[in-house]
Amino acid sequence: MAVSKQQADERIDAMLATGQRLFGENRVQEAQTRWSPRREAVPDLKLRLIGPLQSNKAVDAVALFDAIDSLDRPKLAAALADAVQKLGRSPELLVQVNTGEEPQKAGVAPGEADAFIKAARESYGLNVSGLMCIPPADEEPAMHFALLAKIAARNGLRELSMGMSEDFETAIRFGATQVRVGSALFGARG
Repeated sequence: MAVSKQQADERIDAMLATGQRLFGENRVQEAQTRWSPRREAVPDLKLRLIGPLQSNKAVDAVALFDAIDSLDRPKLAAALADAVQKLGRSPELLVQVNTGEEPQKAGVAPGEADAFIKAARESYGLNVSGLMCIPPADEEPAMHFALLAKIAARNGLRELSMGMSEDFETAIRFGATQVRVGSALFGARG
């Protein structure tokens, strides 16, 4: 996935011209501005929300994105369930796991992941297809990728969004089905 957050329009258009069709964005409003006009011109475009989602933006997110990779709390699960019902559209959903249990990061704690996945499926009727994590910057990512893969396996989840420009090769070795690559494709954000 090409992470296009905060990239200039000319960089986005250049990436589209290469045939890239899967993009990740961090913010709903920024993505609406950037992608709404391009969606008609590029019908096979796929958009994923990879950043934190506020519950009050769930309807907008469900309307715009093909996938939401940051489901991480009951209030958001309820808001997404309502948005899916209201719009009759169900994006792919990944639960974000805070594998490093960092207080400044979003995500479900690893020890709470099984119960949260079960609640998302059974209590909220959401179709969770996988997990996402962002390992701590100062730790070896392999142990975090291995932990995420283990949680996914025991919950029957097939999608693993893990790995970024600096560590995507390691993530692939641990079973990533999707990697988030920004700076390696676009260069520094501008």
